[in-house]
Amino acid sequence: MDKINEMLLRRKYKVNLPIRNPIHKTSKSEKAMIVSIVKNIESLGFTFDKELFENLMTYPKDDIEKFYIDLVSKLKALVGADKVYTPMYPNFPRQVAEADAVELFINAIDHYWTFGTLMPEYEKDKRMPLFEDKNLTVLTVGTTGDVFEIFKNLVGSKTNLSKQDKDDMKNIIATYPTFYDYLPDEIPLKENVALIGKFILLKAAIKNARAIQKYYKTATDVLRLITALSDGDISLASKTKYRSLRRCERRMVMNLLAGCGNILEDMYRYKYEWIRIGEIIHPFEYKRKKYDTVNDAFDILRNGKKPLFIPGKVQNAINSGDIHTATMLLKNRPGDFARQLDKLLRDAVDKNYIINCFREVVNDISVPVLLQVRQHFNDRNNGNPVRVFFPKGNLAKAISIPNKLTVIDDKICKIIVKICDNAIIEQFKNKDFMGNVYIDDEMRNFLIPFSQRSASSGSKSIVRGSRIGLNDNAKAVRAFIWWTNTNNSRVDIDLSATIYDENWNYIKHISYTNLRSTTYKAYHSGDITNGGSIDGEGVAEFIDIDIDTIAKYGRYVVFQVYSFTGQKFSVLSNCRFGWMERKNVDSGEVFEPSTVDMHVDITAEGVTAIPVIFDCQTREFIWCDMNLSISQNRSHHFGNNLESNLHGVTAVCYAMTHLSKPNLYTLILLNTMARGYIVTDRNKADIIFSNDTTPPVEIIETEDEKTGEKKLVEHEKSDVQVITAYDTDYFIGYLL
Repeated sequence: MDKINEMLLRRKYKVNLPIRNPIHKTSKSEKAMIVSIVKNIESLGFTFDKELFENLMTYPKDDIEKFYIDLVSKLKALVGADKVYTPMYPNFPRQVAEADAVELFINAIDHYWTFGTLMPEYEKDKRMPLFEDKNLTVLTVGTTGDVFEIFKNLVGSKTNLSKQDKDDMKNIIATYPTFYDYLPDEIPLKENVALIGKFILLKAAIKNARAIQKYYKTATDVLRLITALSDGDISLASKTKYRSLRRCERRMVMNLLAGCGNILEDMYRYKYEWIRIGEIIHPFEYKRKKYDTVNDAFDILRNGKKPLFIPGKVQNAINSGDIHTATMLLKNRPGDFARQLDKLLRDAVDKNYIINCFREVVNDISVPVLLQVRQHFNDRNNGNPVRVFFPKGNLAKAISIPNKLTVIDDKICKIIVKICDNAIIEQFKNKDFMGNVYIDDEMRNFLIPFSQRSASSGSKSIVRGSRIGLNDNAKAVRAFIWWTNTNNSRVDIDLSATIYDENWNYIKHISYTNLRSTTYKAYHSGDITNGGSIDGEGVAEFIDIDIDTIAKYGRYVVFQVYSFTGQKFSVLSNCRFGWMERKNVDSGEVFEPSTVDMHVDITAEGVTAIPVIFDCQTREFIWCDMNLSISQNRSHHFGNNLESNLHGVTAVCYAMTHLSKPNLYTLILLNTMARGYIVTDRNKADIIFSNDTTPPVEIIETEDEKTGEKKLVEHEKSDVQVITAYDTDYFIGYLL
């Protein structure tokens, strides 16, 4: 249950703490202990709601103590305070700002000459207490119902999931035998079909294969399952080394394929994978008539000539300029029609014909695809200089190309947007009624979680390109990294920050080669080149930037993490990045958990990561979670560092600030238009979409028992659900 409790805390800020003994008489010492717990967790940025506080009072002293130890451990991990963050200069940032340049140079040389084992010795000054306005996160009581709500949302997702999502789904299946009761009749996401099949087979072996058969409708569905059982890439974007299958597993594959009907075209999409799988499962050993179609497909795949399928016919028609024939063929493939729509409208003479054909099939296109088509045509003629793409299977890399699309008339673009809106609303009408809905305008800053496949695991779930606002009272941003060595090698991780103007012209950088800039009030805590024992406390680097001074000269601050010693982040046991919002940089400790806004584990398949961009003018963080490819990294004759990556960093960041992706506000609004009512007063809402989790209130008339005097009192409404932009399982499960 420990993993389940951690999941509830991370996703919902909920704690599994049911009432223990309702008639328990809480002693004075127990009350004092509970009050102390509430006070102590404030330093981590949390507090209890009334129900959680009262439930804890039904527990005896020993159980309260156990609860506290477990809770604090989980809360520390949630905000990143489970590690020790010791910078090279303990009185950072003032110490770096005031140090003599020669002193900084000698310290660095001594450190480098000893391969990171010698650190300068300084006495830590007594620091002022933390002068920050704490926005405490309220912890509430969680239940098994919350667990299965998460499960249903993840299983019912129409978009691919992050590694964290998959792990949570796996843990729920492993923990609860009743998970079968929460499986839907249809699983919309094909990758989820593979994962669910794998988890069920791992839990109950091959005897439960029949329980998953209804979900497998195409040969590619089966291929994903085989790939999942081999721990491969279920997006099928990269190659998998398929493991040998037991005889019962081979029979299961044959039975699943036999139930899929005409599989030949589907198998040709992944011809070489199926040829390899054929060598593993020996299909011709299965002689029964029901396997004839499967055996015929394998025979043609290996020995026959590839037939011309619909995609090939469509491409031939487009290449020959026969847009009419291409459109007629695509009407049988509505999803492909949507993806080719821009090309068809550009090339067609009779554009009304294309529009009318699209209108005929639009109701058969999935909501995620329609939302992306809608956004594309909504922004198509807005003058964006680049088009940004994310390669399938590796969304941690962005590709940008010049926008050379020929113009399509604005009227046509608006018609396509309207058709998509109507179709989306029509599909949403089949969902449950929402009632009165309040939508915070901030939801425009967060993008819809269409693809979280390569998202890093962190304290919050955020979609690349989303913008996270800074607190009004914050004066500085403090970024940090923490890491250790591996079992067999020294690891040197570097934290850097580059300052750009609004046109993405380079201005300045802060890194181990330039520890400070008094002009911009930006400081680096010192370059540490040895992470220490893998089981030790680890080491940390920090960068402080003063927002106002940088905003005078530049706009963007790009935070970067480099593996100087060349190990890919994916092979490191420990590597973390995060940031804090600080009002007074010299108050409190260098690392203050209650000021941590976000932290993530850096696990990218590369040696250069770009976690976040800070926009000094709008005071927003732009979430990137990107890494540079080998070609983008270019040559590293002098190590992997900021100077050798400036060109690649600039290109990636320019792309991330020119995304054209649908946002959560649009998704919520279209849902509400279909099955609810918009309200502008959050106190009148039945459901609230906002990062402000303050409960709504209602005004109740009460009467004084003694005087009979009537008065109006604000009463907190506890039955109203508040959904934040970070509740991604809700959006992919209920709204998409």
